[in-house]
Amino acid sequence: SRIEELHGRQCEVELLDGFVNLLPADTEAATQLAFSNLLDAYKRGEARASIGLGIYSYGSLLSDLPEPNEALQASAVWSEGLDGAEILLSERQIKAFLRGGRIAAESEARGQRCAYLAHASIELGPREEKSWRFVADVGLDAAAAQSLAFRLESDAKTLGVELSEDLQKGGRDLDSIVGGADGFQRGADFRATGHHYANVLFNVMRGGTFADGYRLDKRDFLSYFGRRSPLSLASHRDFFDGLPEAFGRDELVEKATRLGSPSVERLCREYLPLMFGRRHGDPSRPWNRFSIDIKESDGTRRLDWQGNWRDIFQNWEALARSYPGYIESMISAFLNATTPDGYNPYRIMRTGFEWELPDPGNPWSNIGYWSDHQIVYLGRLLELSTAYHPGALGALLDRRIFASASMPYRIRPYANLVSDPYHSIEFDRAWQRRLERAVEDRGADGKLVASADGEVFHVSLLEKLLSLLMAKLGNFVPGGGLWMNTQRPEWNDANNALAGKGLSVVTTAQLWRFVRFVLALVERSGVATFSLTREAAAEFGEIAEALEGWANRDAFDDRDRRSFMDGLGDITSRARTSYYDDGFSGTFETLRTASIVAMLEGASRLFAFTVNANLRDDGLYHSYNVLSLEEGSSAIHRLDEMLEGQVAVLASGILSSPASADLLDALARSRLFAADRGTYLLYPDRDPPAFLARNNLRGEVIVGSPLLSRMAASEDRRLVRRDARGGWHFAPGLRNARALTETLDDLSREADLSALVAAEKQQLLQLYEETFGHRSFTGRSGSFFAYEGLGSVYWHMVSKLLLAAQECHSRALETGADEDTLARLARAYAAIRAGLGFRKSAKDFGAFPTDPYSHTPRDQGARQPGMTGSVKEEIIARFGELGVSVEEGRLRIAPALLHADELLAEAADFVHIGPDGEMIVMTLDAGSLAFTLCGVPVQIQDSSEAFIEATLSDGTKRYAPGSELEAGLSCELFARSGRVRSLRVGAPITGSTGKSR
Repeated sequence: SRIEELHGRQCEVELLDGFVNLLPADTEAATQLAFSNLLDAYKRGEARASIGLGIYSYGSLLSDLPEPNEALQASAVWSEGLDGAEILLSERQIKAFLRGGRIAAESEARGQRCAYLAHASIELGPREEKSWRFVADVGLDAAAAQSLAFRLESDAKTLGVELSEDLQKGGRDLDSIVGGADGFQRGADFRATGHHYANVLFNVMRGGTFADGYRLDKRDFLSYFGRRSPLSLASHRDFFDGLPEAFGRDELVEKATRLGSPSVERLCREYLPLMFGRRHGDPSRPWNRFSIDIKESDGTRRLDWQGNWRDIFQNWEALARSYPGYIESMISAFLNATTPDGYNPYRIMRTGFEWELPDPGNPWSNIGYWSDHQIVYLGRLLELSTAYHPGALGALLDRRIFASASMPYRIRPYANLVSDPYHSIEFDRAWQRRLERAVEDRGADGKLVASADGEVFHVSLLEKLLSLLMAKLGNFVPGGGLWMNTQRPEWNDANNALAGKGLSVVTTAQLWRFVRFVLALVERSGVATFSLTREAAAEFGEIAEALEGWANRDAFDDRDRRSFMDGLGDITSRARTSYYDDGFSGTFETLRTASIVAMLEGASRLFAFTVNANLRDDGLYHSYNVLSLEEGSSAIHRLDEMLEGQVAVLASGILSSPASADLLDALARSRLFAADRGTYLLYPDRDPPAFLARNNLRGEVIVGSPLLSRMAASEDRRLVRRDARGGWHFAPGLRNARALTETLDDLSREADLSALVAAEKQQLLQLYEETFGHRSFTGRSGSFFAYEGLGSVYWHMVSKLLLAAQECHSRALETGADEDTLARLARAYAAIRAGLGFRKSAKDFGAFPTDPYSHTPRDQGARQPGMTGSVKEEIIARFGELGVSVEEGRLRIAPALLHADELLAEAADFVHIGPDGEMIVMTLDAGSLAFTLCGVPVQIQDSSEAFIEATLSDGTKRYAPGSELEAGLSCELFARSGRVRSLRVGAPITGSTGKSR
């Protein structure tokens, strides 16, 4: 308000601006967190006031060893634009400045947190502007620091100009990166187009983007190959030497296929020249340090990618729509890192993959497998391949060019899983050492399953797909869902306590979609037989036979469920144990296509039955259930409603269009809808009991228990304690039933209590369960209040709901649903979209609305910008709003959910990135909007008749009525060949009614 009063008047402004708590170079994050006060004692800030330079270093590196430990690097800060400013190196004078006191320059600060604060007075005339900048750098050695000081002394003005030019270049480079991934759009709704830009930016920051489209660099390709398989590089030297300095991805794969080496072809197909992505994942995980490394140590461009399995493939799914030529490479990277028994490691990267090592002392470290992400992400990539490149997967179904990850995890036999599903995996240290030696000998490919001769063992695409499905069937509980017994939760790891006892309806719904796709793929192949390894064929045969007796059942009681689990669980258990002990024999057997189809049909019916069995009375679906195992029985206990289940069922395609509309309507009426925020929660908000209302025992319980009465009389407080009001409570160390059991076991060793403990142990455990209700405990989700916690909106799941609703609408159009159903689905989609952050004001959202955010806690603003997978779903949904779809290799643009108010009211310029990274300005007509697809600008305009017109590189135009681009031009556009320069699309834009004129 004071600035507004001064606006338009002559004034003098006194300012203090800069940084506080600057850290010198060589500050490790762990050291700063654990020893920050001790580090402060070593800190020194020095000012070169005449040139405005601050240098921050340690007197020596932190060490308790009796030897010198020089700190030979420093951080530096300099300013530009505030000539003659006084420099402060600490925070000591901030209070004096705020009170209008005198400020004195500082030449040194020692033994304290350092700062860089510039103090100046400036005069501003009416409407005059003054700007200044601070530049901070780290890791400067003596030579670099002296060089910076010299430039500031001798040519500070030129240095400022270079800074401006470099900032402008950085902006252009960033626009080029985002533009290459189709981040630029122009329409009347700047919130929608700005939000799309932000989504694309964060998507490529998470998963990377392609450096030069489909143009590959020989130097980088050889570097990649040398890390992955140096033996193949050496044995096929002529092949690699014969490659030109630059070549296309398709050209490389074609040459590798002709070479006839499975390893060379596999790695050529898997090669992904990605850049800009950060090492990413949950920031709480011990392995994770965010970093975008774009340059090598010699200054050349760095191509690299890495991330955890749950994140990176989802970002690639969105990126694939801009670079569809790499879809099959993404699939290869996915499948070549899955194990023969159907699982995947935690982390995947350009140089292979990694798994977690046991670290019992670290509560954030755990070995295990996530399971649902395999099916969801792989299934979507497979569907994209079929849409863009029909026939590509079919040609690979029976070709042995896929590898398997060798991981030192042993899933315990089925009997052990039943007796203790919380501890289902053993870490094999001898296996780990063998793999380490193999990597030393063979490069990163040493982590892959090898044959007897030491070469990488290759299997077919069909075997890789079936291995994933067979692993799921071995953990499947009819009517309940997929048994989560691999020491990891499903997508929402706030429900981490479900690992072991949980049954996932979420994954079951996605399995139905996956199986229907694989079934269609096999049927379209037109061949009578396929070959699988002897081991996989034997497992498949047993599973297929076992399923025959169950596939057509329409009801399962607890004993039926247990019988099914025992049969399928034993089959997959024996198969994986055989693999762990003996590996592959190297022989292959033939399977009839008809038997594969029959097995897939049976699995499909069981998955559909289970989804339908989880329909709730309120019209929603159960998301997760809890499994209770007794002798000969598998009982199911239901949990409260969750958003994940509704999203999975909608996305699966298992429901008819009217049923999908019913579910969306029921969801809007449910406790999952937060009316005050106009969007959805992961689970209904609730107010947990107050602290003093928890952990209360009735007095008669104590009186009725000889054990508790005896201990109370002797003032033994190990089990229960009495308060001043006479109330009774469990002791604070009894945090869960396991702790209670351990305490009771200790008490049983005492002669005077042994018999009493034996008589009352089960009753006390039951009392504990009645008091705390841990059977329904799902994990952090029920005990914290942000992220995926109580009352918190988790935007990633809302974005998943948005995309699922859009897919339901698209399926309804394709299947000719009635107008009422289309309108209901369109209204539901519009309502979900209206609740997203970018549709809110900054005040309501509590953050910049156009940016994607992780979550919004109750009564707070949005948190963690960019730290969310929601960008993927919203990118895909945005292209869906614009009507973009691909089928049988043909591009179709037919917007049915696009709002008419997004069309420009008058002509405007559309700035986008050209094929060579240059900025291009395109004039748009009134009544239109524009976006890019595979780098090609597309202008949509309202038209009563649908048409599509392509402008080609030679200036000619191709006009066609309807919404489809001819197959040849579609292929050219997807390949980014440059032949298609732009598209003009006419379509009826009717808003969000769902009608398509």
